[in-house]
Amino acid sequence: MLYFLETNLPHQKPVYFALTRVYGIGKGTASFICKKLGFSINLKIKNLNQEQITEMLQLLDTLNLSLNNELKKLKSMTLKKLISIKSYRGLRRVRGLPVRGQRTHTNAKSAKKNKRF
Repeated sequence: MLYFLETNLPHQKPVYFALTRVYGIGKGTASFICKKLGFSINLKIKNLNQEQITEMLQLLDTLNLSLNNELKKLKSMTLKKLISIKSYRGLRRVRGLPVRGQRTHTNAKSAKKNKRF
């Protein structure tokens, strides 16, 4: 296992799929990173050398992406802000009701089950 950006990446997976395990990196960003560094989609994590890993870290620093704990903190702060300013979305979230305009007459059971706070 390669410990990369606070995430364990499995050795047997290709770089493209292993990068998607990092919170905040999706398929599009992973493919951009692979193309920019000249990696094949089939290149496995175990075949990377130390220079390639440092190149990947330097590229991620230049992209200015918010990843892992920073992104989770940002998301929680936006939810707390919505609740503190008493916006419609914040109030719906506190009550455990659907936030994005779904109907509640018959179908709000899953939103009520998955209360966040």
